[in-house]
Amino acid sequence: MATATYPPPPPYYRLYKDYSENPSSAPEPPPPIEGTYVCFGGNYTTEDVLPSLEEQGVPQLYPKDSNVDYKKELRSLNRELQLHILELADVLVERPSQYAKRIGDISSIFKNLHHLLNSLRPHQARATLIHIMELQIQQRKQAVEDIKRGDRNLTKVKRDVAWWMEAAPPRIIYPEKPSTTPVLETILEERETEEDDQEHDEEDL
Repeated sequence: MATATYPPPPPYYRLYKDYSENPSSAPEPPPPIEGTYVCFGGNYTTEDVLPSLEEQGVPQLYPKDSNVDYKKELRSLNRELQLHILELADVLVERPSQYAKRIGDISSIFKNLHHLLNSLRPHQARATLIHIMELQIQQRKQAVEDIKRGDRNLTKVKRDVAWWMEAAPPRIIYPEKPSTTPVLETILEERETEEDDQEHDEEDL
């Protein structure tokens, strides 16, 4: 069976060939999916909830209580995980045919650890948001303090400048002294006489 590198688009585009001329000729888009749906062989839901371990077919290894001590249970599961890994190493040496059960136990512990951590995601999101908001408030307060400090410095500079302007002596205006340099004037008559004498000399030659 031959396969194309870039397969053709789905045939639904033919339903919209006259959309630019007549928008009502095209079918309406499908409504949003609500509830559960299947994607790539997996079951998913549009509700933003964390599925329980029982719904995923995994045995729950910590108490089914709403007031769970996450720190205590995570430490307990971590110690249990280390114990099962040591037992797996012993089984692989002494009884290799029984490794599958240990692998299943380790997988269940990992899934319980991940489920506990995912249960803390809403708390982590709220704590992160609170931290960001507190940081923004701190930055804005610092900006206000910088503006106030700059205003105080500017007021001090204006006060100093006003004091120096009042304390400075008045400007002394000196009268202009008459110039004693003689004015040189160009004597045009003498220049014209010299040019005439030069023309006469050229005619005599």
